[in-house]
Parts: sequence; structure tokens; C-alpha cells
Amino acid sequence: MNPTSEELAKVIMNRIGLEPRKKGSTDKMFRTMIELYERSKVAHREKRPEAAIMTVEEMGVFAGITRQTMYDYLRRWLDLNMIVKTSYIKDNKVIIGYKLNGSTLEQSFEKAIQRINQNMNLTKSYISQLQKQIKNEKISESQKKKSPLTGFTENDRDIYDKEVLKKEDSDDEPIRPEPPKVPKPEPDVPNPVPDDEIPPEPEPDKQSSEGDDKELSSEKPNITIKTVKREP
Repeated sequence: MNPTSEELAKVIMNRIGLEPRKKGSTDKMFRTMIELYERSKVAHREKRPEAAIMTVEEMGVFAGITRQTMYDYLRRWLDLNMIVKTSYIKDNKVIIGYKLNGSTLEQSFEKAIQRINQNMNLTKSYISQLQKQIKNEKISESQKKKSPLTGFTENDRDIYDKEVLKKEDSDDEPIRPEPPKVPKPEPDVPNPVPDDEIPPEPEPDKQSSEGDDKELSSEKPNITIKTVKREP
């Protein structure tokens, strides 16, 4: 099997993910990669670094797409670190463009390998962290389930402990003594007799009391009036 440079370039572009993902968009993206390589060789041979630069418009022309669409695809090239953004001065104007990240395609692809390895190592650390996180979440969920003996969850136990600590803190507060009560002065009573020493009063006789009332009502006072004459 002897593929042509065009076929092999398409395979490479497809394997590293630089081919357009939309079907029928363009099948000439490989021409941009080949042109970047050709310009890099010219710049290295003629000692003119600006010769290796391609503007976005030129990259779009070789790929058969518009300038705006080429901007959308540039993100993949930059993520792989195969190309770098640079600028040069031409006719007193600053021209911004892109060039291979190296003097050859092989060197730029080695930069892409380094970037991919870095991303893969970072993804590996994320995977390890994800496994630990999943394990911790499952442990936490199992602890939150109610205990068959107490019927408490871990959350309920935490709330109960907080309430107990709060109550203990309130019990530790010093108790302020109440002010002494001043007794009210009582009136002077001479030689009070205890209640147990006071003899009971005799009950009055009903018949005698009625007879006395009649005698008092029948008796009338005898009053005598004397007249005294004065001599002239």
C-alpha cells in the first residue's frame, strides 16, 4: 500500500481530530497543514521568519472555507499546540497570523504529543479524585440512613448533640441571688395571748336572753320634776 501525500495527510488530520466534524463542510483542510509546512521550510531556508506565517484568510482559502469558519477550526489547532500565534510587520503594518510550532511537521506533532500527555495525566488525576468522591458520597449516604436500634440518622444525632451542648451551656450560667424580702411592720399588740390559751366563749342561753329582753322593755324609768320658786 503506497498512499499519496494527500491521502496520508487526510489520515493524519482525521486521527488527530483536525478534520471538520460536519459532513460535507470541506475536505481540503489537509491543504492548510501542508502549506504551513511548505512556508516553514522556506522561512528556515531563507532565514526569513515572517515567511512561515499564514493569516486566517489565507488558511481559509487553502481549506476552501470562509475566514469566520476558519476561526472556529483554529481552536483545535491551538489546543493541540501544533501552531502558535505570531505577528510581523509588512509595509509599516502589523500582520497577525499563525505558523507551525516548530520548523517541521514532525516537531510540531511532538509538541502536540506533549500537550496530549499533559491533558491525559490531568484527566487521570481527575479520575482518581472522582473515584474517591464517589466512595465518600456512598459512605456519607449510608451513615445518614436510620439506625435500626436508635432510629436516629447521623444528621439527627448531630442536631441532638448540638441541643444538648446548648442546654449544658445555659445551665453553666451563674444564678443571680434574689434580693432579700423586707418584712412589713406589724402593729404593737401588748402581750398577745396564744390562740391555744384563749378559753372558748360560753354559748348564750336562749331563754334567759329572751326574758331579759322582756324585762328591759317593760321597765320604765321614774322621773320626778321639782319646781323651785324664786322670791322677788
